[in-house]
Amino acid sequence: QVQLVESGGGLQQSGGSLRLSCAASGSIFRISAMGWYRQAPGKLREFIARIISGGTTNYADSVKGRFTISRDNAKNTVYLQMNSLKPEDTAVYYCNARGLLLGTLNDFDSWGQGTQVTVSS
Repeated sequence: QVQLVESGGGLQQSGGSLRLSCAASGSIFRISAMGWYRQAPGKLREFIARIISGGTTNYADSVKGRFTISRDNAKNTVYLQMNSLKPEDTAVYYCNARGLLLGTLNDFDSWGQGTQVTVSS
């Protein structure tokens, strides 16, 4: 009932930048938080960054100071600006959104399909 579509991944050299976008659509009453996770080959999915409805942000220590999460509430879209990329940032990046569904006001917790980010050394 809530769909997330990510874009912006690709191949970048070490030290470069990429910007990911994630647009949410569907039966959305309110989005309380949107965030980004990543999963490298052979590793568990890990938290990267989150932004809640009031604008408060949280980051994993591994990306603090290099990545910036932002959100356009009118478009139900979240962005992840990734600077100073490192080879260890290579992973599939997933968008996550949590909130309330239109009508029922039930909780939703939705994931995007993922977008590949590859950083070459």
